[in-house]
Amino acid sequence: MSITTAARNPYAGTLALTALTPIVWGSTYAITTEFLPPDRPLFTALMRALPAGLVLLALTRTLPKGLWIGRAAALGVLNIGAFFPLLFLAAYRLPGGVAGVLGAVAPMFALLFAAGVLNERPTSRKVLAGVIGVFGVSLVVLRATAQLDTVGVFAGLAGAGSMALGTVLTKKWGRPDGVGPLAMTGWQLTAGGLFILPLAALIEGAPPALDAEAVGGYLYLGVIGTALAYWLWFRGIAKVPATSVAFLGLLSPVSAAIIGWVALGQALTPLQVLGMAIALGGTLLGQTTARAKVGGVEETDKDERGDEAVMVGGAERAGGVEQAGAAPRGNHAVLVAEVEKVGAGPRRNHAVVVVEVEKVGGAEKVGAV
Repeated sequence: MSITTAARNPYAGTLALTALTPIVWGSTYAITTEFLPPDRPLFTALMRALPAGLVLLALTRTLPKGLWIGRAAALGVLNIGAFFPLLFLAAYRLPGGVAGVLGAVAPMFALLFAAGVLNERPTSRKVLAGVIGVFGVSLVVLRATAQLDTVGVFAGLAGAGSMALGTVLTKKWGRPDGVGPLAMTGWQLTAGGLFILPLAALIEGAPPALDAEAVGGYLYLGVIGTALAYWLWFRGIAKVPATSVAFLGLLSPVSAAIIGWVALGQALTPLQVLGMAIALGGTLLGQTTARAKVGGVEETDKDERGDEAVMVGGAERAGGVEQAGAAPRGNHAVLVAEVEKVGAGPRRNHAVVVVEVEKVGGAEKVGAV
């Protein structure tokens, strides 16, 4: 296994775990239609968020302090409190296929927000991945009879934008020292649930009567579909680029279609299967990185590694500390060092210096490659 391949394994493993979140989210439609009370979207959103958030707060026994009170509230509203009601409003006002396509626009919003908030210039490859993803999802979920509704379209786009901005800001702000992703998840779920609570009470009134199936459905959505899923989501955002995480959201409508076919007996046409393959291709394309060779040594974009260690021709950079090591090359040793431009802004503004050290008669001769 090459050095660069070995270095990518932690990154790929984090992406694989994070991808479980949208796959689990894809089961929400089946659970909602089969087990939960009809026409109570805000109550369902409330039951997904607030109980799970309170349980996590009790388990972690950590509350936000100072600046993080406002930040936790803002992230909770963007990722939970506004996103859930907008998502359900779009689902109720639009055919499921149209709502799904609007949700698939989230990676494009994430690219836009990351450019302004994180100074990450959107690459042509990721823009293409976003277009491919939307096209693939449209093949999976759209129907010829689909009709548009202005309020529903606005809600769908606003929901996608809310989640995308929340993802990018979660990446920008990180976490306070000593606070893990589980506590952060509890903060956001609680803040989002408290935001939804008055809306549900004013619009939908008293809670409906719940039978055993409904209780089981809410338990699944709260524990698996929300607490565990969002913990994996926020954990992934901390370790890999926010735009890469956002592209994983394309897996949710694909998961929903497969679950509908397997569990609910819904039809799955060859065109839908093709759309799934295209959406998966867009998801994967959104994770790939551009590489450049400097002096014969392959360099991988550090922005696509998040907080993971990166190996470049024997030089390891981990947690902001660089350790240069020797990489054999014939009778020479190649040392790779990264020189950060001070005050140049984002981390991507860097230069890579490659020097070749050759022993000549016991002395070392240094030259640029």
